[in-house]
Amino acid sequence: MTNMNDEDMSHLASPAAFTGADAQLAADISTQLESVERRLYEVTEQTRRLPDTASKHLLAAGGKRARPHLLLLTARLGDADRSEIVEAAVAVELIHLASLYHDDVMDDAPVRRGAPAAHEVWGNSVAILTGDLLFSKASLVTAGLGPEAVRIESETFERLVLGQLNEFAGPPEGADPIDHYLHVLADKTGSLIATSARFGVMFSGADQALAEPVRLFGERVGIAFQLADDIIDLTSTSQSSGKTPGTDLRERVPTLPVLYARAAAAAGDASATEVVGLLDADLDSDEALEAARAALAAHPVTDRARAEAVRWAEDAKAALEPLPEGIVRDSLCAFADSVVSRTS
Repeated sequence: MTNMNDEDMSHLASPAAFTGADAQLAADISTQLESVERRLYEVTEQTRRLPDTASKHLLAAGGKRARPHLLLLTARLGDADRSEIVEAAVAVELIHLASLYHDDVMDDAPVRRGAPAAHEVWGNSVAILTGDLLFSKASLVTAGLGPEAVRIESETFERLVLGQLNEFAGPPEGADPIDHYLHVLADKTGSLIATSARFGVMFSGADQALAEPVRLFGERVGIAFQLADDIIDLTSTSQSSGKTPGTDLRERVPTLPVLYARAAAAAGDASATEVVGLLDADLDSDEALEAARAALAAHPVTDRARAEAVRWAEDAKAALEPLPEGIVRDSLCAFADSVVSRTS
């Protein structure tokens, strides 16, 4: 399942997705992102060719730096010019990058950010070890931010891994598959986005009472982010998303549209039963995959899943009520809206 992460979304490439119409804020964040980018290359530098090239593979492929964007934005609730801000942004992006290497191996995803996935270039072992290497680099950067940052980072690591394990294991007997799925998304996607928003408040010297509201915002918008990504997996083209459409279906990932379709079929919906039949068929051929993808995308359950993504985005915005009115709050709301309005 495309991660926690995913971020192969051109709609979020520009700071405007985070800053609305405020050109000065967008310019300021862009300048800081240049510093983040330089530090990412510095931190991932290796003396040996293979680890150096592999570590920079996804970094060089691009990406939208969504988590650093969010951190730099919440830092404007305090003093965004503190040196710790850039380091914190580097740490969260390294965690994200590391998770992508692992995710692509587990999903057997051939493409990431429009380029061959690392395991397609060097094999599974190198891709996994490169992810481990980037996790270690993230830990080294976080260690420089103090013990509280290390604790939060460790808790985030735990949630990322538990989310992956729980997704692999599936819902316990008697559990609601939809509730289980949303909990997986909270761990796999929401936790790191939440930490990014929280670090912005922590290291800017802002009112620490604002850390919990932005954390809640990040977790909820992260769920909306992934739910929207699930829709994109059904409705986009590989050219627009940088990923192969229908990958989640082929990998039997129980995304929300799939779960809704199965629930509808179990309740006696004949059209949903037809869709489920296509989903449960052999999807190794591109023709079978496309038939399943198109049928699910056209079914009303996909619109229902899209509406659920919007609901999570609205809940994320509601968490910002304690924030002072102004450009940061407005920009966070604009970001939540952009997450669910994108089409690629």
